[in-house]
Amino acid sequence: MNISVDDIKKLREQTGVGIADCRAALTEAKGDFEKAKEALKQKGLDKAASKAFRLVKAGVVETYSHAGKVGVLVELLCETDFVARTEEFKNLAHELALQIASMNPSSVEELLQQEYIRDNSLTVDQLVKSAVGKLGENIQVGKFERIALGE
Repeated sequence: MNISVDDIKKLREQTGVGIADCRAALTEAKGDFEKAKEALKQKGLDKAASKAFRLVKAGVVETYSHAGKVGVLVELLCETDFVARTEEFKNLAHELALQIASMNPSSVEELLQQEYIRDNSLTVDQLVKSAVGKLGENIQVGKFERIALGE
């Protein structure tokens, strides 16, 4: 099957995955975008499982304050400073802080099991594993703290 460059670009824009992986997924799915996206998602989850035991020694601490009434600190860990400085990684840390501020999980395990607030078809764990697939490193939520005024 002949896959057009425009289709590859479109899938890459939607998923953030590399060109070669997008081409392979579209070829495997015979041009079906939804099947290709699902294949890439599964591939990302598979990559995440293979990297889960790598040592995480770098990362960021993200801060978020919602209207001065709720504050969140979240530690997001990865393997290298190179990945910790990427916009994708920093954005993931921010999204986790927003999730914690709005859903008030009591533990990292509970946080990972929650539906992601921006896309309820994903769990937070799937969101993190998707980032692992894109960035190629083990990523883990270290710890977090949520403080609400008056609590």
